[in-house]
Amino acid sequence: MKPVAAALLAAALALPAAAAPAAQVSGELKVWHCVTLTFRGPETAETADPNPFRDCRLTVTFTQGERRLAVPGFYAADGNAAETGADRGGAWRARFMPDAPGAWRYVASFRTGKDVALADDPAAGEPAAFDGAAGSFEVAPTDKQGRDHRARGLLRHDGGRYLRFAGTGDLYLKGGADSPENFLAFADFDQTVGGRGKARQGEAEPFLHRYEPHLRDWRPGDPAWRGGRGKGIIGALNYLAAAGMNSVYFLTMNVNGDGKDVWPWTAPDIRDRFDCSKLDQWEIVFSHMDRVGLLLHVVTQETENDQLLDRGELGPERRLYYRELVARFAHHPALVWNLGEENTNTDAQRKAFCDAFHALDPYDHPVVVHTFPGKYDSVYTPLLGHPTFAGPSLQMGNMRQTHAETVKWVRRSAEAGRPWFVCLDEIGPAQDGVVTDAEDPGHDAVRIHALWGNLMGGGSGCEWYFGYKHPHNDLNCEDFRSREAMWAQTRVALEFFLRHVPLAETVPADDHVSRGWCLAKPGEVYAVYLPEGGTAEVGLGAGTYDVAWYDPRTGGALQAGTVRRVKGPGPAAIGSPPRDADRDWAARVTRTEGSGEGAAPVRRGEKAPAPPPPAR
Repeated sequence: MKPVAAALLAAALALPAAAAPAAQVSGELKVWHCVTLTFRGPETAETADPNPFRDCRLTVTFTQGERRLAVPGFYAADGNAAETGADRGGAWRARFMPDAPGAWRYVASFRTGKDVALADDPAAGEPAAFDGAAGSFEVAPTDKQGRDHRARGLLRHDGGRYLRFAGTGDLYLKGGADSPENFLAFADFDQTVGGRGKARQGEAEPFLHRYEPHLRDWRPGDPAWRGGRGKGIIGALNYLAAAGMNSVYFLTMNVNGDGKDVWPWTAPDIRDRFDCSKLDQWEIVFSHMDRVGLLLHVVTQETENDQLLDRGELGPERRLYYRELVARFAHHPALVWNLGEENTNTDAQRKAFCDAFHALDPYDHPVVVHTFPGKYDSVYTPLLGHPTFAGPSLQMGNMRQTHAETVKWVRRSAEAGRPWFVCLDEIGPAQDGVVTDAEDPGHDAVRIHALWGNLMGGGSGCEWYFGYKHPHNDLNCEDFRSREAMWAQTRVALEFFLRHVPLAETVPADDHVSRGWCLAKPGEVYAVYLPEGGTAEVGLGAGTYDVAWYDPRTGGALQAGTVRRVKGPGPAAIGSPPRDADRDWAARVTRTEGSGEGAAPVRRGEKAPAPPPPAR
């Protein structure tokens, strides 16, 4: 920093707290919305000394009655960096998501000193500039509807095996895009460049996404920046939302990864200075995801970067990185922190990372971790029962093992006293994953073994990876319509479980069907899936049960099959679906009369007896 600028910064930092005005409060002052507080503080720059990211610390405490939420703040350059590209200015900012209407008060803590942003002690450093600035604002109920996450509220891991929206109480099942993993390697973001160095197999040649096929999906009134930039990525999100998807997986850092094209810093070799304009442009995209109902699956590192920060430890670089992510993005209602793709950190490191997010994140968003196929036991077993870890992000090299692996972690986590939400986030083999509709119009294997395999095991849903040997793959996908049939089948599956099955009351119960898979509240309701078609016996409790069928390929209403009603207790043959009995079908068996007592397992693997002929 130039001497005059350094002197001005020092003078600004020395201002007494009493001179500090209240913050400028902006945004929609409604429950579950982003309320932004902007403080005018010391004029500085991304490259300045003292370092505004490391040597200054803003925390704003919000209170309502006895409730207190401490929200990390961040340096915001000129306060409009997404549009101006500014790397300097005097704006300091905190983003807050209120969870209740009424009056909220706030007070700002602004401290300076060497590495103060890394300190846990609230009194670390010295008070400066607007420290102590306080004020209040009034929050109204949300007025949003439909898919908008601001209508539904904070998505929480509340002790069950499914995430739940705090505002509506609705359960969440995931269906979305795992590819491209470098979703944020987008040409319209500031200081974003294509991969560096010679590409190996499965890596990207220098390339940036433009999502030009989705320009037609951008709509008037949708966001853009710098005179119309960003329309491709916003259009891509619109398309996924219109297809019924509700999640997007993306890396926020892959400096040494396959793409080498995403990082939040001012340069790929800098670890403690953040790019204000780029991150504000990310925020525009993430806010649009809230509006159209897409969860932010924030994957904080790719496997090649596991040792990049502090040699894998929870040191100053990683702590600063996590703090910036939380400060800028934790206000989004539906967000999951993922410790890393194919993570290779140690058990102790992973637990420390979980705890760090828990300590920083005022909303306690779920924390998960992705791992290599075959490493499930070594990575996930030590995390069972850990109070700040919420579940596995499964990568299945062999998708046929999805159901068994899902059931295993649903059960083991429940037995450990902290049930996990178990998602399938990648399927192999790596060169294939989910191929294009042109290559596999039916996607039968993926639908049967991966999608329904996870959901019928009590899992929380799937994201789809696109193999590197196929068009529109994990690094260069430009057109999400390349898998339109897979999105449709995913939507069909989610609709069955959310509309027709009381998920929170069920358990994996494959031993209650003679063939296929079962998710049940024994004696009450049974969801049955027959991967190979045919029929099955179901172990019922006492009473009368209705049988209805669901087509996993096309969805729609429940349908009558050859048997409409069965009686228990004991094994009962549910008949056949209305057509295509040699293909996969789902059935719902629901008690309408009787006590439901006496439900018991049935013998597995035997051919079910022939059902009675259909009534005429």
